[in-house]
Amino acid sequence: MASETSMRPAQDSAAAAVVTPPERADEIFLDGPNSRFAEFCTLLRVMRDFLRGYRALHFVGPCVTVFGSARIKPDDPHYELARKMGAAIARLGFTVMTGGGPGIMEAANRGAKEVGGRSVGCNIELPFEQVSNMYLDRCVRLHYFFVRKALLVKYSYAFVVMPGGVGTLDELFEALALIQNEKIKDFPVVIMGTDYWRQLIGFIEQMAERGKISPSDLKLIFATDSVEEAIAHIRAKAIERFGLKRIAHMRRHFPWLGERGFPGKGPEIC
Repeated sequence: MASETSMRPAQDSAAAAVVTPPERADEIFLDGPNSRFAEFCTLLRVMRDFLRGYRALHFVGPCVTVFGSARIKPDDPHYELARKMGAAIARLGFTVMTGGGPGIMEAANRGAKEVGGRSVGCNIELPFEQVSNMYLDRCVRLHYFFVRKALLVKYSYAFVVMPGGVGTLDELFEALALIQNEKIKDFPVVIMGTDYWRQLIGFIEQMAERGKISPSDLKLIFATDSVEEAIAHIRAKAIERFGLKRIAHMRRHFPWLGERGFPGKGPEIC
């Protein structure tokens, strides 16, 4: 029987790591062990993704990230809810961050732009291209899903979870797991579209009842369909708790380091 290594020529994996299209980057990365050279090339590509994100997002100001489905259309009530929430987050002084695509992401970015707020996106290269929405002040396109998720968390002081699919569930539980295990601060997590999420919230409550999570973990989630209640929760649990203050000017950026300042006025809170 041929060995596992002989079943995948080393030169093929090395070539794939160098010339693979961006939308297949995760596929190559997750395709088991490759040659040492291929793994090193993949490491460099991951580093490049992170560096691209750092340089693009370092000066966008404190963010609130909105998660939700790319499949929701503008005539859906949840699109309008996300739009109003994006506007309210921007009025609060935060930059609205999303995955940069259509649907809920577009709605939240659109709401921020319509009230003169800041709007950014972390988009992902996919085999079926996800087009960036037109309401972004800045968009960084990434190759790796895990890099994208890390950046969406890194710059955020709160998370708003609108109706979505498996990607939205992944992002929700990633944030909750990081908070639960004290890998990040106890940032507010707001779930909106409560009728859509009713069974999920019930399941999370069942986890606590059966001892799979602590009863105190239920306090990590705040569920509401009220924009006013959501904003009050974010104000209390993010701005007041972490001592964010209003400022007049953005920190200076250095173009010679590849850093990019943010157009227009500086962040209102820091």
